Amino acid sequence: MTSRIDKIIARQQEKIAAGAYYEAHQQLRVIAARYLKQQNYDDAAEILTGGAKALLKAGPEKGASASGGDLAIMLVVDVYNKAGWEVGDDDDKVARGRKNRLIELLREFPSEEVSRKRFINEIITWSARFGTLERGDPDLHHAAGSVYAEENEPYDAEKHLALGTTESAETLAKLEYEWYTNDDLHTAAVYASRAIFPFLLTGNLRSANKAFLIFVSRLSSNPSLIPQSVSGAVSDVRVFPSLPLLNFITLLLLAIQRGTTELFRELTNHYAPYIQDVGIWDDALTRVAEMYFGIRVPRQGNPLLDMMGSMLFGGGQSGGAQRTGVPTRGSSKKVEAPPSHMELD
Repeated sequence: MTSRIDKIIARQQEKIAAGAYYEAHQQLRVIAARYLKQQNYDDAAEILTGGAKALLKAGPEKGASASGGDLAIMLVVDVYNKAGWEVGDDDDKVARGRKNRLIELLREFPSEEVSRKRFINEIITWSARFGTLERGDPDLHHAAGSVYAEENEPYDAEKHLALGTTESAETLAKLEYEWYTNDDLHTAAVYASRAIFPFLLTGNLRSANKAFLIFVSRLSSNPSLIPQSVSGAVSDVRVFPSLPLLNFITLLLLAIQRGTTELFRELTNHYAPYIQDVGIWDDALTRVAEMYFGIRVPRQGNPLLDMMGSMLFGGGQSGGAQRTGVPTRGSSKKVEAPPSHMELD
């Protein structure tokens, strides 16, 4: 960064520190526009970044954070997009620095600043347009999902962490478990599925297994639940006699690793009454059957998007057992162990 740009940013930061938020905001826009007209994108980026950070840190007082959000959005729309900056890979230090700048700015947004959602949408859209993945860059998804997870906003966190990095599985599993602790014991499988099904539906079996292991590890420490170990020739697993749907997920993940169609059919038939009681897994399991077992079922629309929209990302539901749709604690259904012909041998 040149000394001239240093001085511009320092001068505007002094105004921001003095509370002249509107004046600094307008001058920063004008100065940045001048550099953009010259196609001097690097200097424009430095000016907008420095101004956005200072205004966002000033908070919501007199619209300071809103002005910071405006500059941050301008950075993406008028610099990153018009310059055609590529997302690049981790070996490209320049590209990595540009992406890290966006992540750092994201973390400066106050949780109550409404422009943050648009900023997130803009950086994901940019990364989809100038990156290798149509769904957006995993690092940016992980950053957005982690911010929402820290603020206990599970619906927003889920849709980004599901498309994130290898670290996202742990973040999502911990979030879902913490959310589960505010609900009834028998709802564990529904919360676990929210951490597992998104990864399965994006073909990320490794993250699905990692999320499940983390969730079950935390669940096993609950003194109200007594897990049992089941050993077989291929795998050793923990089952919960009082949580048949969680046992179903355990066996589903094992069945996917084996890729045996008949095993999947037997598994879903055996647990059909419990799956029906959940009422929100049908589309997800239909897609899993097609992706991992080659079972095609005629359907309309896009079950992946429908399921992720209604089950994983909110659907406007709220509150305990009504939200999860699982049998209430007083349900008369008998808890069953896995059928003998599905033993892990």
